[in-house]
Amino acid sequence: MLAKDLLDRTMEKIGVKDFKVLKTIKGKELEGSEARHPFCDRKSMVVLAEYVSMKDGSGCVHTAPGHGREDYMTGKKYNLPVIMPVDSKGRFDNSAGEFTGMEVNKANKAIMEKLKSSGSLVHEEEIRHSYPHCWRCKRAIIFRATEQYFLKIDHDDLRNKMLGAITQEIGWIPQTGQSRISAMVKNRPDWCLSRQRYWGVPIIAFYCKNCGQVMLDPKAIEHVASLVDREGSGAWFSRKEEDLLAKGAKCAKCGGGNFVKETDIIDVWFDSGVSHQAVLKRNRDLKYPCELYLEGSDQHRGWFQSALISAMAIDGVVPYKSVLTHGFVVDGDGKKMSKSTGNVITPEEVMKRYGADILRLWVSSSDYAEDVRLSEEILKRLSDAYRKIRNTYKYLLSNLYDFAPANNRISHDKMLEIDRWILSRVSTLIKGASLNYESYAFHKVYRDIYQFCVYEVSSVYLDILKDRMYTFKADSLERRSGQSAMYELLLCLLKIMAPILTITTEEVWSCLKIAGKADSIHLEAWPDDNCQRWLDKALDDKWAALINLRETVLKKLEEKRQVGVIGSSLEARVTLAVKDEAMRKLLNENKDILRYLFIVSQAEFKNTPEDVIDIQKAKGAKCQRCWNYSEEVGSDSSHPTLCERCVKSI
Repeated sequence: MLAKDLLDRTMEKIGVKDFKVLKTIKGKELEGSEARHPFCDRKSMVVLAEYVSMKDGSGCVHTAPGHGREDYMTGKKYNLPVIMPVDSKGRFDNSAGEFTGMEVNKANKAIMEKLKSSGSLVHEEEIRHSYPHCWRCKRAIIFRATEQYFLKIDHDDLRNKMLGAITQEIGWIPQTGQSRISAMVKNRPDWCLSRQRYWGVPIIAFYCKNCGQVMLDPKAIEHVASLVDREGSGAWFSRKEEDLLAKGAKCAKCGGGNFVKETDIIDVWFDSGVSHQAVLKRNRDLKYPCELYLEGSDQHRGWFQSALISAMAIDGVVPYKSVLTHGFVVDGDGKKMSKSTGNVITPEEVMKRYGADILRLWVSSSDYAEDVRLSEEILKRLSDAYRKIRNTYKYLLSNLYDFAPANNRISHDKMLEIDRWILSRVSTLIKGASLNYESYAFHKVYRDIYQFCVYEVSSVYLDILKDRMYTFKADSLERRSGQSAMYELLLCLLKIMAPILTITTEEVWSCLKIAGKADSIHLEAWPDDNCQRWLDKALDDKWAALINLRETVLKKLEEKRQVGVIGSSLEARVTLAVKDEAMRKLLNENKDILRYLFIVSQAEFKNTPEDVIDIQKAKGAKCQRCWNYSEEVGSDSSHPTLCERCVKSI
């Protein structure tokens, strides 16, 4: 009997040209039929299986439930006996007749000869196909059905309880982890807990020498546990059975008193899986369940699942409230790092060349939901980003050298408007950082802080502020207002960046002159509710419009600089008009600050409905102190090189 689609190919292989098909039937009609073994006194049932291919052979295959997973599942379906005549050393046992004691692969030739002699073999050939091999010795694996310890996943409705907990009780970061582990739990088989290894945590079980009955007695396990507590797990392997069992132990089945200990060890995933019991429940300072389990994305199949199974089987509760998974580190091209390829960059190398804070910045800037790239180019780019953040700290710190918060701080309501604006912006930054830290979105924390430091703080606020800080009277309201804002700004930036740039923020903190401050930035509290009171949506909207106009004016100034009309922006005079009525009203109300907004010596606003940005050379002479141009320079005979503003300041 053979498959119709393989008829011609099979006849060609065995060299038969003239043949006759006696009958053609559906395979389904043969299901349950009996076939006679060619040389053993044994009958075999004909069964059906979808995994039989039409590529080679005859379409009829040998099924051995004791020697392969697919065959085993087919055997369970048809209630076939699990015949397994191969011992633990890969040799045929006493049930194999004349082949007893032969290594299974070496026995192939002898079995072929047996089939030939009985006229049962019409053709033989070798084929090459993919087959699992041992990763250490590289030899082909022999599959055997053996007695093992299992945890039944469907016992007491455990599987459904786990699925319910996954969707209703546990937070998954990223959210895709929920569907990933749900699919795995839904389709997973029973958990095989035993392993045949020479090392590991032993399974505490004994077998009666008389009848083979297994003894899994709580008292015996507790006795062994007390020995292990004193001597380590090696006690199981070094001590004899009579030392491991309590005196007078008897077999529950036959009453015998002679036992042999189990040689299997427990699956290592069970070891790590029950860490919630070994760690959390033994330490009174820790809570159960754990707040967060953190590992690579491959652990939905491993640790996350083994922990969930064991916890719900033991206590009926989840072992963790949240699970965070991350991708793996790859090189700049997205390729796996390996020593043979030469693309490995170790943490030690990064810290040696760039410092630990750059390493931490790289980690925090990476979206760990995907594989994380690391290369020299990426590290150099992050070094530049780090330098910009550090320089922001340095600039703020350098302008606080004569500022004592207890004596010089200006209350929020008396600050200049732009100073209140930057604090409003930092309050938004703090709120976003809080939410992102809580949801472990560290790359968003880094991104927001970097953009805030580079744009709103450095390019806008500090750029506008420096004239006031350098030219106004030291203890004037204007300068103290700016210092108060910079002080609050620096404190907030240090606190929200401390979890990432731990060393840099500590360094800045040590240079900050604050009476009664904590010994370390890492002992400081998170920015308090006062920071949220700085938020002013109307002020944000107003300054967003002004800054947008500023960007347009700065582009025009750059164009004039390129053609040589002006050098520094302080050499310029800006004349401005806009069509938009709301914008005209805004500029009219803020015309006195336009020169500072654009960093020019003079700015004139014309309240006419037209769009005009006219850049000319500033009028007057250059002030020797503030470098602004003014027609008043020289009007004071005592200070002939200063403008009217600087004369007032000194």
